[in-house]
Parts: sequence; C-alpha cells; structure tokens
Amino acid sequence: MKWSSFSFQARFRLLVSAVICMTILFSFLFIHFLYRDLYVKDIERSLLQEGKNIAAQYLGGEVSEQLKQNVAWHNAISESEILLVDNPRDLSACLPFEMNHEALITERERRKLLSGEYLIKTGYEERFERGIMGVVIPLLDEERLMGIIYLYLPLSPIQEVFNKSAPILLWTGVVFFLFMVVFGNKLVRSLVNPIKEMEAFSQHIASGNLAARLPVQSKDELGHLALAFNKMTEALENQDQQKKEFLANVSHELRTPLSYIKGYSEVLKKDMYQNKEEALRYMNLIHREADRMHRLVQDLLDLAQLEADMYPLKKEPLVLAQVLEDTIDQFIPAFRQKQLVYKVQLDWDVIMNGDHDRLSQVFYNLLDNAVKYNRENGRIFLSLRVEKDVITVQIEDSGIGIEQEDIVRLGERFFRADKARTRTKGGTGLGLAIVKQIVQRHEGTMELASTANEGTTVTLRFPLEHFE
Repeated sequence: MKWSSFSFQARFRLLVSAVICMTILFSFLFIHFLYRDLYVKDIERSLLQEGKNIAAQYLGGEVSEQLKQNVAWHNAISESEILLVDNPRDLSACLPFEMNHEALITERERRKLLSGEYLIKTGYEERFERGIMGVVIPLLDEERLMGIIYLYLPLSPIQEVFNKSAPILLWTGVVFFLFMVVFGNKLVRSLVNPIKEMEAFSQHIASGNLAARLPVQSKDELGHLALAFNKMTEALENQDQQKKEFLANVSHELRTPLSYIKGYSEVLKKDMYQNKEEALRYMNLIHREADRMHRLVQDLLDLAQLEADMYPLKKEPLVLAQVLEDTIDQFIPAFRQKQLVYKVQLDWDVIMNGDHDRLSQVFYNLLDNAVKYNRENGRIFLSLRVEKDVITVQIEDSGIGIEQEDIVRLGERFFRADKARTRTKGGTGLGLAIVKQIVQRHEGTMELASTANEGTTVTLRFPLEHFE
C-alpha cells in the first residue's frame, strides 16, 4: 500500500510511533556508545599512560631490582594489576589470562613488541566472570626485548550499565509514550479537524454557498489559512454580488430605453399621433433612447476591455496641455449655455507618455460630470502642473457635491451618487469606472474630494517621464 493512500491522521500516528521507536533505539545505542567510546577508551588511555610512565624508568640492560620494586609499589597503589615479566616467553605462565587456552603473546605479536609498539589485549576471564583489558608495554634494549610491563583491569560489563539504566529507560519510555499518545492525539486533532473543516467549507463554496465562513480557532499557520479562506470567500461573495448588481443594472438601464422605443415606435406604426410635430417628437425620443443604449453598450465594451487588459494602449509622448485644451474646447458651448465661469492654468512644458484617445476620454468624462452637476452661473477650475516628478491634473467644480458615504463607491460600475438626477441627465453610471481603469493603465491614481452642495474636486496623478 502506498504511503499517499493513508489518511493524514494515520500517517501522523505512524510518524509519532516511528519517533518513539527511534528515540528508544537511540537511547540504547547512545548508552552503548558511552560504554564503548567513552568508558572503554578512557580505561585504555589510562592504562597506556600509566604503563608508559613506568616503562620510562627502564634505562636499558637487564631489568634492575629497583625497577621491579617500583612496579610492585605501583601495583599496590594502582587500581589496575601491574606485572613485570623478564622473559616474554614466560608471559603465558605468569598471567591468569589466556584466550582459548593459547598464550597471550603470539610470535607475531612478539615481533610487534620488538619493533617498539605496544599491545592492547581484551578478552574474557572466567575467574572474574567479566572482560579484562590489558596493555603490554615492551622494555627494549636497543633491538632486544628485555621484558614486558603488563597492566590489566577488569571491565564493568555493558550488561551492568544496561541493568542500571534499564529501569530509567523503561519508565522514561512509558512516560514518553503516554505523553506522545496524549499529545499526539491532541496535535492530530488540532491539525486534522481544521483541514476537515476546510474540506467541508470548500464543498459549500463549490455548491455556491458563499455565505459560509470558517471558524478561526488559532493564530498559527492554519488560523492564517482560515483567515485567507474567509477573505477569499468575502471577495467571491462581493464579486458575485457585483455580478448580480451588474446584470440587474444592465437590465434596468436597457429596459427603460427599450420600453420607450417599443412604445413610441408602436405609436408611429399605428399612426396614433395627431400631427407631424407630434410624430417628430416621438421620433426624437426614439433617437435619444437609442443613443443612450448605444452609449451604454459602448461604455460596457470599453470597460470590459480595460478591465481584462484586452485594449492595447497606443502610448506616445503628448503635450498634455494640448490634450486638455482640445477637450475644453468641446465644452465651450455647454459652458455658455449654463453660464459657467471656467478658469484654466496649464503647464505647457509637461510631456506625458500616454494614449491620446484614452486620456481625452478621461478628461471628457470628468468635464462632462463637472458641467452636468454644476449650478447655473457656477464655476469650473482646471489645472495642470508638475509637483516632485508627479504630473497633477485637477478639475474642480462648484456643483451639487457628493455625500461622504458615496465617495468611496465612486468608480464602481453603475454606481450613481444621485441616481435620479444622473438618469435624467443621460448618464450610464460607467463614466468614472472607465476613467479609473484608464488612469490605472497609465500607472496613475485618481482621488475625489467633495462636499455636499459645495462642489467636487477630482485629482489625477501620473508619473513624470523624462524625454531626451
């Protein structure tokens, strides 16, 4: 069975069990390491150093009585057994230490002693019922082996180490196992339950239940993931709501002109008018509503292309003041009709890399709003300047203004701060949404500041590029 076929909970429990087993195995291996590499090696170094210190008293020639006395004295005060043998071939007869009933020193080892090397011997001694470590140090007179100093010490068996530590290991293992079972179960539940909740939550989302939310029960990564899921769901819910509002708004915007067109066309078709002037008025109404539908469809198409990044901008260096002046010229008749006073301050040195048609559309939409929602004899102020490598365009009017709670929603599709007035003036509710998208495509920002019954100021900012 593949590892991936196990559930997360089963895999985690297996992992905990493996950790427990590895921990216990490591404990026993560590004790063995302490015995072999620390305890035994330490005895070996101690015996070897002691043997070398004694051998250093040998000055050559026959082994003196003084050296034998010194060895006997060391043997009396040392924890190890120390023997001095004059004849190395008699070593097996002098020591209670044989391996397989053979002499301790073989001919091969004797040749090794003749070369000045020492021997490390370990073996089992029946009399002590334990292993013994021995160190053999040669006493050489030039190339002759005059004697051997042999030091040996019984080793505490590893079983004794285990016997002493086994109860501690056993109880530690039991406590550790119980702790891991209890803690592991809690840990598994704390990990698995949120994942199961997320799985169920995703099923709700897939079925279209965007009102569902995940409970955030911790501040760890799973808690952050739950928060991310909730934010994602809120975004999906908002998009779904905007989609429904969008469809409802489109339907509503099309229903009114279609009803006008259908009604008046039937009047004309059935000759239900009294004179040509009345018929002409009906035809003008049909044309007006058809024009509104055309603008709505065109605005929707523009907005969809801009939001989907499907409309390629044709950027080129532009004298931005010229673009603004050309746009203002289109509104001079409207200014005169409404008796608006307008003032313009343009910096003609500002060069911007942008799409001429789209920027003209931005300024047209903003000036159109400034005119529509302005009062008779009102004023409009338009400025273009550069502040700290930022191109700033401001359009200020003295119109009806916007309520503060509506400002944050300006730029949403079909949102109108004053729906009744906007509809009578022929707006689609898409103008500022298009402006916002075009400005963003030019890496700019749009800010709106307004006070009800006092006026509105729109500020556009674009990065300044230097042209050589």
